[in-house]
Amino acid sequence: MPSSYQGPSRKDKMSATTHSQSSESNLKHDTATVRKVLQSKGADVFALRPQNTLHEAVEMLRDKRVGALIVKDSEGKLQGILSERDIVRKLAETPGQTLAQRVEDVMTTNVETCELDDPLISVLRKMTDGRFRHMPVIDDGNLVGIVSIGDVVNYRLNELEYEALQLKQLIVG
Repeated sequence: MPSSYQGPSRKDKMSATTHSQSSESNLKHDTATVRKVLQSKGADVFALRPQNTLHEAVEMLRDKRVGALIVKDSEGKLQGILSERDIVRKLAETPGQTLAQRVEDVMTTNVETCELDDPLISVLRKMTDGRFRHMPVIDDGNLVGIVSIGDVVNYRLNELEYEALQLKQLIVG
């Protein structure tokens, strides 16, 4: 036995126990909301005007490395959304003549939006049912961000990873 070893004493059992982990604290689950996704990914919104050309839109999509752009009027009010899918459809309809067309002639004008406190599950359901991948976020009538299906999935994967770590700590102790 090493010389530094000291057997347990009565005093050891009297030490204060900590309660930093419990099954309740480890399994506590807040509802995932749009706000939480924007806090983790950022609220950058890349927008253009209805009068811009598809050529300008394609360059912005490429440069910003995003899949959709918000279309706003001169007062900053949401007019529509332009996605890669919208552009591909127009390319198929008007080959060789697409990039000169204006955004307002191609964008989706009936835009589904969500709010900061909407649960992610309802946003994901709307995206899946509507077969679209980007949704503008509105707060008090103002555009405050955009979430993609990828953002939602990534947030949930990170959440699951964290939950798995918590469960592992609970089991291991």
